[in-house]
Amino acid sequence: MASLIDRLASYAEYHRDRRNIATHFVGIPMILVGTQAALARIGVGPLNAAAGATALAARYYRALDPTYGAAMAAVLGATCALGTGIGMLPLPAWAGATAGLLVGGWAIQFLGHAFEGRKPAFLDDLRGLLDGPLFLVAEVAFALGLSPELQAEVERRAGPTRWGKIASTAVASAA
Repeated sequence: MASLIDRLASYAEYHRDRRNIATHFVGIPMILVGTQAALARIGVGPLNAAAGATALAARYYRALDPTYGAAMAAVLGATCALGTGIGMLPLPAWAGATAGLLVGGWAIQFLGHAFEGRKPAFLDDLRGLLDGPLFLVAEVAFALGLSPELQAEVERRAGPTRWGKIASTAVASAA
């Protein structure tokens, strides 16, 4: 299994524009809650596929790093609770909320990648779908001054973040 540094550095290579990173702080939580809302309809109450997926993902994150794994388990537990709440709504409300979260979240993600001028990481490696939420938790830790050695190594491998211009090729391809 790859290390925490490997996963974060690989994902960070696709996310060096601060505007892209900012869109991910909106889009990724929307996608997480939307996905868990969709999975929450499979099962009964809190015993549903969202809870199972949350447990499996938390296990993956804990295997990468116990500290970041615990943080991810807390984040996923919160988003699972929100998703399960949405999953209990009447069908039309559930479908509208779930679709809105998923479509809106992905639209925001792709807008961020227009800023970046690079395709999303998951298009090259599906593990990018798991690395995105972890990347956000790490970015929060870095902003709080936690894990400076990890931050330095990620930036050494991926390069520093920047405020960039919209890449004309990304805008043209998004249109």
